Amino acid sequence: MNQILFIDNLSFKYHEKSVLKDISFSTDPGEFISIIGPNGCGKTTLIKIISKINKPEKGNIYIKGKNIQTMSNKQLARHIAVVMQSPEPVSMSVEEYVLLGRLPFFKKYQFFETAKDIALAHKYMELTGILKLAHAPINEISGGERQLAAIARALTQEPMLLILDEPTSHLDITHQIQILELISCLKKTLSISVLMVIHDLNLAAEYSDRLVLLNGKNGTIYQTGTCEQVLSEKSIREVYNARVLIQKNPVSKKPCVFLVTQNALNKKENPIL
Repeated sequence: MNQILFIDNLSFKYHEKSVLKDISFSTDPGEFISIIGPNGCGKTTLIKIISKINKPEKGNIYIKGKNIQTMSNKQLARHIAVVMQSPEPVSMSVEEYVLLGRLPFFKKYQFFETAKDIALAHKYMELTGILKLAHAPINEISGGERQLAAIARALTQEPMLLILDEPTSHLDITHQIQILELISCLKKTLSISVLMVIHDLNLAAEYSDRLVLLNGKNGTIYQTGTCEQVLSEKSIREVYNARVLIQKNPVSKKPCVFLVTQNALNKKENPIL
């Protein structure tokens, strides 16, 4: 089995309400997949199931062919690293926070980081551009810098799969591009797979190899495929109940989603003379 992640016929209920139903897809080595869909369609829930925070009603998840339910949390953390949205500020330095990524590799009765652990933390802090903040209190740096620190901590786990839940939420466009450019670059240089939940369809189209579009009406997958296959005016109208126009980005040639407002339609139907 060549897939890094394989989700097989997964379903999940919350208080007897079906949130996810018959979810199946896989992630190949070095692939960047984004999970998209409207609010409440189960995107974050899916990440929590992959992370073993929630247990599915049925179905299985495999990492490199091994069922995650047979793995301890420590074993799983040696294969996947998860960056949740808006990391909570804590009272420790950036370096101490990033070094938390080495905990899954601590041996029995080990209480302190080794020289290798510190070297890895410094390596990924440098890659993410936050080494200069190593001794800064993490609760005093900006939201964008905290997000970079969370990514550095995840990379310090040396995962084969990096999972991110809305890594660009609450960030301005400069930091959004910085984060996604970094993730895209790390995917190539470190040969890791990336699974990302994101709301912004245009950012998803620019950086992803494939998309998984969840249907909020019944918790199923509406469509998977390339950005060109998934992002269509029909799919967005049916899943998001929104009218849009899809055109190619003139530079990247990726699909670009333009919102068509009711005000714009009214002006078109009743032009000002």
